[in-house]
Order: sequence, then structure tokens, then C-alpha cells
Amino acid sequence: MVIEYKTRTQVVVEVIREKILTGAIKAGEPLRQAALAAELNVSRIPIREALLQLEAEGLVEFEAHKGATATKLTAEQVTELFELRALLEAELLRQAIPKFTEADLDKSEQLIAQMAAAFDDGATKSSWSELNTRFHLSLYFAADRPLTYEIVQNLIMNSDRYIRVHLLLAGGIDKADPEHRMLLNYCRNRQIDEACQLLRSHITAAAKEIIAVLHK
Repeated sequence: MVIEYKTRTQVVVEVIREKILTGAIKAGEPLRQAALAAELNVSRIPIREALLQLEAEGLVEFEAHKGATATKLTAEQVTELFELRALLEAELLRQAIPKFTEADLDKSEQLIAQMAAAFDDGATKSSWSELNTRFHLSLYFAADRPLTYEIVQNLIMNSDRYIRVHLLLAGGIDKADPEHRMLLNYCRNRQIDEACQLLRSHITAAAKEIIAVLHK
């Protein structure tokens, strides 16, 4: 068993990130360092470091005379993020499919099973988004395009709060499971065009549903 040790800053990052992604901290809400330090029982140093890391993830922004705030959810950002994701992820998948091993495909299938279990267990629904990210990334690693893979990782990280909106408010979980299974089936059968088309549709449809929620 591997024990993962986390720094104080890492723990603070995870707590604040979760608050932003779940809506406990609202978009545009100021992030008062003193209040956060008191709430989390730490000094301001790890709070400041955490906010800087979250700024790099696109979840926090610093404004003159206002300090740090949770970034606002915008339809324009959804459109740009998800268009880039559809473009780059489909290309990575196209490159990856001919190189898949059975072990690669089995790993992706295990992640689908873990997502189903997480959905059934109300205590672990918050882990569904992380598993969803891991599933998507598991399909691209075999492409052996490290620079594009890194860009996609960052795009998914920056779109995570929108993904959670989709999963929790737009019925995304119910739709994702059968599409993930169909996508993996196309990959197993080396049906490259069908897999890439489904992946693009999967991502762009999610964007449309997220935008519909934001416009309510």
C-alpha cells in the first residue's frame, strides 16, 4: 500500500478547489485570505500559495483593489474550452487507437466500472468528476504526443467546474455512462472514425447543455 503525503498547501488547494467546484464558494465571491486561514486553521502562507495555484488552474483570479475571487462561469469560456477539447482530444484519440494494448483498454474499462460504482454510492459522487477526467485521459496516453496531452490535461482541468455543472445540474452522468461504453467499444474494434465522431459529439453536446444551464 502506498501512502500519499500531502503538503499543507496541497491540502488547502484541494479544500478550496472543492468549494469552488461544488458551488460552496460562488463565482465572483471574494476569497478572504484571513478568513480562509482561520477556517482551515493554517497561516496565510499556504492560503496565498494555494490561491496562486488555483489561479493557474483558472479557478481563481486576482483583481486590483479586490484581491482574489472565484472566477465567473461564462458561456463564452465554455464554448472556447470545449471546442478546443473536441478538436485536440479527437486528434489524440485518432493517434492512440492503433497503438492501444489490451492493458490500455482494460484500464479504461475499469475506470468506467469505478464511475458506475461512484454514482451508486452517494458518499462518493464527488469523485465522479475525477474519474471522468481519468477515463478521458486514459484514451489519449497511447498517442505518445506529450505536448498535446499536457495541453489537453490543462483544458480539462480548466473546464472541470463546468463539467461538474453538467454532471450535477444537466443530467450529464446519465448520458455519459452509455456514451463512454460505446466509445470504448469503438476503440476496441479499432473503429477510428466512429470513435472520434462520438467523442466530438460527446464533448460538444455537454457544452450546449452547460450553456443552457448558465442561461437559466
